[in-house]
Amino acid sequence: MSDTGKRVAKAAVLLMITVIISRILGYGREVALYTIFGQNYITDAYRAAFSIPDFIYMLLVGGALSSAFIPIFSACLATDREEEGWKSASIVFNYVILLLVVLIALAYLYTRPLINLLAPGLPPDYISMAVDLTHIMFAQTFFMALNGFAMGILNSYNNFAAPALGSLVYNLVIIVVGVALVDQIGIAAFSYGVVLGAILNFVVQIPALRRVGMKYYFNFDYKDTGFHQIMILMVPVLAGLGVVQLNLFVTQNLSSGLGSGTISALNLAQRIMNLPIGIFAVSIATAVFPTLTALTARGELDMFKRTGSLGLRAIFLVSIPASLGLIAIGEPLISLLFQQGEFTASMVTATNEALIYYCIGLFAYSAIQVLNRGFYALKDTLTPVIAAALTIAFNIILSIQLSGSMGHKGLALAYSLAGFVNVIVLMIVLRKKVGKVGGIKIVTSFVIATGASLVMYGVVKFSTNFLLSRLILASKLNLLISVGTGICLGVLVYGVIIYLFKLEESELLLRMVRKRLPKKP
Repeated sequence: MSDTGKRVAKAAVLLMITVIISRILGYGREVALYTIFGQNYITDAYRAAFSIPDFIYMLLVGGALSSAFIPIFSACLATDREEEGWKSASIVFNYVILLLVVLIALAYLYTRPLINLLAPGLPPDYISMAVDLTHIMFAQTFFMALNGFAMGILNSYNNFAAPALGSLVYNLVIIVVGVALVDQIGIAAFSYGVVLGAILNFVVQIPALRRVGMKYYFNFDYKDTGFHQIMILMVPVLAGLGVVQLNLFVTQNLSSGLGSGTISALNLAQRIMNLPIGIFAVSIATAVFPTLTALTARGELDMFKRTGSLGLRAIFLVSIPASLGLIAIGEPLISLLFQQGEFTASMVTATNEALIYYCIGLFAYSAIQVLNRGFYALKDTLTPVIAAALTIAFNIILSIQLSGSMGHKGLALAYSLAGFVNVIVLMIVLRKKVGKVGGIKIVTSFVIATGASLVMYGVVKFSTNFLLSRLILASKLNLLISVGTGICLGVLVYGVIIYLFKLEESELLLRMVRKRLPKKP
């Protein structure tokens, strides 16, 4: 376990560092976009243009890799059946790419009616703009599919550096191309940047694929055993992803009728909320996933439960203070990052209102990252689908009800409440499936993290507001000093409180920084 733990820790640290850099570049991309255009029907059309390409990608590649491909391929590697794994991977790749091309062609022909369905509240001119931008970004879908397969293969070999580097290149290229060409072709420049970024994202992963000994077979043998196993796992996930996307489409449909810039405000607020999820939850979950898969392949169920429980508690330890911290500094942070150019104070307020309600569910969506992968490692893709279907149905009903009385804030609140339900369902089923998973420890850790986070929230809120009311420097400098001081004080106060409790998961996080894990997780 020591060697395995060290590998997971190193992978998680590497992912966190690269994700932080990637997120910084991602926010640089958002700053450039909103500084130039603000939040209005132009950016709403741009966001709507991602809907169809992203749906096709998530349906065929994102879901397949996260739930079916990696467990089967990793199991082949763990049991010395590498050649068999490459053959099955090639067959899956061939069928997915074939279906991808067919779906892109059909979606290209019917883009306008689809956009009318997904964002009916956009004025006609902006519907046309969304259609044109969608056509550009279909090319991105193809290369993102290649990126997805490359990442799945490399992650199975515990190689996380190349995919992480690819994501850095992706965001950087979008910024450069978008800013360089915006005066000539408008917001389409950012769409072309997305396409070029996706291409270069894949290119930088090619050397790593060669180093792991990539093998490709032009084979469509549907009788292959590995192909059958992957397809069996994929079918329920495809259904589940369809339900998830339906939820996103309903949210977009409702928000498109709430006024200019609403789609953009919700999108930006969710991106800010997803920052700690991407840095901490996804990094830890992605790093631990191949390990969980290998443990189940070897039948080490007790170690699987201990590793999963520790990972979940570590995520709570960082996601709960992150949610309350973002609520405390939300408005000054958004003002600091985005309030310039065409991005006005009213846009800051609208985005912050959505952010507050999204942050309520931040810890839940962080936990889902690990819980879902735990089921995927057990080769159970049906449970996450059922849980998602139940909670998303709940989300849609709440969204319809709350959007009428609370506007875009109601859509964010519905999303968060659905996350609570999802976590509860997954935890109950996981316990029935594998037995006790350290529930008392998990609850205790959750309560301690929440209590410490509430104290931290008070410190951050008071210190930030105090400095904002006293400093007389330039506006951006005032915001930078106030937000920076609030964050530093919050981290210090929270860290001291958590340290006093000597939690096992806090030791994990500290040792991860030193690229070690405790001997007994």
